[in-house]
Amino acid sequence: MFVDQTKIYVKAGDGGNGMVAFRKEKYIPKGGPAGGDGGKGANVVFEVNEGLRTLMDFRYQRHFKAPRGEHGMSKNQHGAGAKDMIVKVPPGTVVIDEKTKEVLADLVENGQQAIIARGGRGGRGNSRFATPANPAPELSENGEPGQEREVILELKLLADVGLVGFPSVGKSTLLSVVSSARPKIAEYHFTTIVPNLGMVETEDGRSFVMADLPGLIEGASEGVGLGHQFLRHIERTRVIVHVIDMAAMEGRDPYQDYLTINRELKEYNLRLTERPQVIVANKMDMPEAEENLKKFKEQLEEDYPIFPISAVTRKGLRELLYAVADKIEETPEFPLEHEEEETTGVHRVLYKHEAEPEAFRITRESDGSFVVSGEKTDKLFKMTDFSREESVRRFARQLRGLGVDEALRERGAKDGDIVKLMEFEFEFIE
Repeated sequence: MFVDQTKIYVKAGDGGNGMVAFRKEKYIPKGGPAGGDGGKGANVVFEVNEGLRTLMDFRYQRHFKAPRGEHGMSKNQHGAGAKDMIVKVPPGTVVIDEKTKEVLADLVENGQQAIIARGGRGGRGNSRFATPANPAPELSENGEPGQEREVILELKLLADVGLVGFPSVGKSTLLSVVSSARPKIAEYHFTTIVPNLGMVETEDGRSFVMADLPGLIEGASEGVGLGHQFLRHIERTRVIVHVIDMAAMEGRDPYQDYLTINRELKEYNLRLTERPQVIVANKMDMPEAEENLKKFKEQLEEDYPIFPISAVTRKGLRELLYAVADKIEETPEFPLEHEEEETTGVHRVLYKHEAEPEAFRITRESDGSFVVSGEKTDKLFKMTDFSREESVRRFARQLRGLGVDEALRERGAKDGDIVKLMEFEFEFIE
């Protein structure tokens, strides 16, 4: 099974916790705080590896959790930062945030990297909190939690040439004779449910990647059959090779087949029609093929080159491959819709306004207790060491600074009411 879309969970490493420690050395009369900071958590980084061709590996491993930073130590020693977690993906992988549907990365070139989840910063040790008023604080921070998110990986094949045409017109056979690819070949519709890739080399030493794109059927652009999933694979191809069964072995009209496939390409994405097309009249070794080809040429309105070939007897293949290689050389790469088109000589930067996440929300439970939740309050909670009174007092001050106390009063909280934050319960005190 070819996996070209999959969902995975990534979690960057948490930062290491800061430490509370004190110096007590001979000849240093006052000592003082000596707790080190925690190390930074590891990022989750996706990297393109051109040896990979499918997203198959992600069927077996769907959770990627990066290591956390080391905790701070005494004598002001900082914990080590964790090494980034590198996840290998095939070229042509688009990473989309499952929640926001935002495209996080479009990974095309070998070795290209993108940070998908950022590691948390290390918590500060108590030496960071020393002030003239409090020279020996018993206060430190826990590490910041690493980013976590579910992402969708979509694979767009990076082929220079895409073979399109009805099922059973001979696309798989053509690919197998011009390259070392070994696609399954059989006489039934939707033979190819894996876009087979083959490296093709012409006699004059030029080479290109050819993809046998799965057979289209009418209505594929609306998602009929396996349509939509496979039309995606055509998006990045530079040249479309349209294979037509000129012998009309399945009783269809070659010209009608040609019109149907082109209509599908147009309806799926208008930009596909901008790509140059090469028409391959296949199965010319069969009776009636010559006559059908003559009729086809009369009906054809566009000025596309037509190459009569027989994939089985290999007749006409040399001329076809030369013509395709020429077309690739003169055709620029097509950017995808979400790729910024650079205007002539001007480099434009797109600044996106990101809404500040809501600091907190207050809801009421059926038992009358108040629940405080939100990105900021949850983060402060996770970074507080509740085993130390000074840290707890600091946490209370931070909540007051965010306006949580005021908001609770507005919601009707009275002295002694229960307030819940994550898995903990507190008492509201006026």
